[in-house]
Amino acid sequence: MDGQDVFAAVRENSLSGEVVAELMSDTTADGVRWSLGGKDADWFFLNERNIRLNTTPDKILDREGPVLVAELVYCQDDTLQIVYRIVVMILNENDNSPVFAEDTVQSFVISELTPVNTIAFTVHATDADNDTIIYSIDQTSPDAEYFKVDFPNTGEVILSKPLDYETKTLLTVTIHAAQEMSTVEHFNTSINITITVLDGDDHYPQFVPCNLLFQNETSCICTSPVYTANITEGEELQDIVLDFFPSPIHAVDGDRGLSSPLSYAILSQAYQDDDPRKYSVATVLVRVLAVNQFSPEFGMAEYHGFVTAGQNIASLVNTYGNKVLMLHVQDQDFNHGFNPMISFTFSPTSNHTDIYQFARDGFLIARANQLKPKQKHVLEQVMAIDQESGDAAFTTVVVEVLNDGQPPHSPLGGDHLTGCTVSRAFFLTMMFMTVIGCILSTVMWLKKKYKGKRDPLERGCVAQGKHPNV
Repeated sequence: MDGQDVFAAVRENSLSGEVVAELMSDTTADGVRWSLGGKDADWFFLNERNIRLNTTPDKILDREGPVLVAELVYCQDDTLQIVYRIVVMILNENDNSPVFAEDTVQSFVISELTPVNTIAFTVHATDADNDTIIYSIDQTSPDAEYFKVDFPNTGEVILSKPLDYETKTLLTVTIHAAQEMSTVEHFNTSINITITVLDGDDHYPQFVPCNLLFQNETSCICTSPVYTANITEGEELQDIVLDFFPSPIHAVDGDRGLSSPLSYAILSQAYQDDDPRKYSVATVLVRVLAVNQFSPEFGMAEYHGFVTAGQNIASLVNTYGNKVLMLHVQDQDFNHGFNPMISFTFSPTSNHTDIYQFARDGFLIARANQLKPKQKHVLEQVMAIDQESGDAAFTTVVVEVLNDGQPPHSPLGGDHLTGCTVSRAFFLTMMFMTVIGCILSTVMWLKKKYKGKRDPLERGCVAQGKHPNV
């Protein structure tokens, strides 16, 4: 060895007999003896001029003990001449997969108020090769869009999208841990993380039922209902509980996972007991009604009319006396029997409601383009209802469908129907068509106005002076 210590390197997992170093001296000369000693001498053996690796199936060279140190002893004529050091560096091979630490939590609880771009949770993996571990998010996992990794070596997972308990309460994401190695072999492992979203106090109380104003995949905006109740003049009002429509006055916490207690105040609002700045306002309308002594009554038990099949979207039903069919109702609670709160409609058991509908004044309108000549429709349980008292009267309307140009002939002989003049019918028809046109125009305007505006923030806040957390 020319008087020098032995410094060598071998790869871990090398086989027994691999040459570690070659001696320069003649080991077979007379009187010369070479031997190995020291704490790691059993890892080597001398074979003529070579120092070779000594391994067995039970004793495999592993970098987890990175250096082997032994001694090479030279004797001549049984006299010690010199001792050389043997230092063998074990080179790492990538032969271990990373493993997530036992204390790595596989489920986390995160508040929906957690700010974006802050640490949501941290994972940790180890590698027996002591390699550097890099972490990444599996973009195919269900909720990968909510998280990101800014510094791959730290295991810190960052929140990249706002959480919303009211939209999604459970998230799942897969995290990969891989070795940062230049070797051919690369090992990695994965862990599935479940995140439970904790409800935060970020919604105002809400009166129910909800009158939906706007909704998309992430937002739902409601307006408070108008609660109405009727009381009749002359009633003893002390200790009477008012019966409100569409429901009793009631509000709920907008954060359904918290359900904070609410209090109510007349002429003010419903507010959270733990935070009065979170409040909601609704309107209550109490109407005082006159005493109702008489129910409404139809002028006839059965009405007859006709309509001509054609291409019109809407046509008025006429009587056989060349008049427009108009239902009449008398209510003796009013002067001259006219009750302005009467509304004409079909009862739940009525038929042909997909073809016919009533105008407020009692005119019957038909979808002429859905009719066929020679049809005869018997509209049963046609209802006139007093919108204040709730009293109702019922009648039947029989409608005959004629061909275009076919003269009407009353099945009862003569005009048995109450109606109005043709000129008035023409006017009402034109008015109805105008209303239809206005509605269609309004719908088109609304579609154009709100096209593409899916974010309610683009249209301004519904409530001014927002609470900081809302």
